Amino acid sequence: MARRTESPDGGWGWVVVLSAFFQSALVFGVLRSFGVFFVEFVAAFGEQAARVSWIASIGIAVQQFGSPVGSALSTKFGPRPVVMTGGILAALGMLLASFATSLTHLYLSIGLLSGSGWALTFAPTLACLSCYFSRRRSLATGLALTGVGLSSFAFAPFFQWLLSHYAWRGSLLLVSALSLHLVACGALLRPPSLAEDPAVGGPRAQLTSLLHHGPFLRYTVALTLINTGYFIPYLHLVAHLQDLDWDPLPAAFLLSVAAISDLVGRVVSGWLGDAVPGPVTRLLMLWTTLTGVSLALFPVARVPTALVALAVAYGFTSGALAPLAFSVLPELVGTKRIYCGLGLLQMIESIGGLLGPPLSGYLRDVTGNYTASFVVAGAFLLSGSGILLTLPDFFSCFSTTTSRPQDLVTEAPDIKVSLPKEGLEED
Repeated sequence: MARRTESPDGGWGWVVVLSAFFQSALVFGVLRSFGVFFVEFVAAFGEQAARVSWIASIGIAVQQFGSPVGSALSTKFGPRPVVMTGGILAALGMLLASFATSLTHLYLSIGLLSGSGWALTFAPTLACLSCYFSRRRSLATGLALTGVGLSSFAFAPFFQWLLSHYAWRGSLLLVSALSLHLVACGALLRPPSLAEDPAVGGPRAQLTSLLHHGPFLRYTVALTLINTGYFIPYLHLVAHLQDLDWDPLPAAFLLSVAAISDLVGRVVSGWLGDAVPGPVTRLLMLWTTLTGVSLALFPVARVPTALVALAVAYGFTSGALAPLAFSVLPELVGTKRIYCGLGLLQMIESIGGLLGPPLSGYLRDVTGNYTASFVVAGAFLLSGSGILLTLPDFFSCFSTTTSRPQDLVTEAPDIKVSLPKEGLEED
């Protein structure tokens, strides 16, 4: 491919969007629907909720903590072989989990092995997508991440149906077969050949500059807090509804309702992110605040109508914040440092993914219900929303000249043009 000085904003990038769509479905769609297996694991192994919660928690943490490895390997070998290898590891982990005889086995197979496979797939694909788009980056990211909403809608009742017919071991075998499709998604990746900016430097120089980049560090702290409470409903909402005497299938269907709303939220948010002038951080802060409020209100709702309304609200707002969370990063660090920046971001925010679900399960064991779990989860999101206020240009006037400052600095080639003196004013 010929070298370009700027993102093509389309072309093969739409195929990368399609690949990212299926990858997000097969990674986070599975993780979001894992609450269906949660109840089965508690019954099968006779363990407390906090210990069982570590399965998904380790998987989320390994996926995010191992993202720098996937980014570094993609920088050296390209994203295609790295993502295809990750698909094999993810499928192998689910396959071995179907033979588990203890929670430790599940920690190692699903948490460590599948989590490592997810680490090699998600970050390199989103980084590749960011290199293809500039003006339509939020929309492209939103479309790519709609795979999470669609798969959550389909997987929650589908997994519940599998459990009723094949038990949890047979269901994990079929999930392993689904995960193997990540290999085909990786084969579609073909990063654009952009002219490199020599001022950016190598991976070590990029890492050093990011660790001294104040806005990036504050943004990382904000997303870590958001990540701590973000996944709680998808892991514990089914169990919470069963505490309210709901049947398992209707409880799983409520996750599907949230997933439909999540899908709409991602598309709407991606469109608004490109259409509304000013920093994307403002919209991200809005959706994060509303997500935290809806989480904290879950224990208050008791009647089915109120629970459905909250599920719709949570699904829309949590889905809306996802594409913007990835769109803000290129504005802060530039597309030339996106591989390193995205990998480092996911590694640090893995702390939240690791501690959130076990903390929620611990609060359930101590209090006997999930009231404290959802309130604390909402508080984490509201705290992260407050930190977003400190990012650059958040309170600046709405203007198109300041909405993408970092892209202008990092993507524009350093070219000096000599103009005739008499025509300078008109030009």
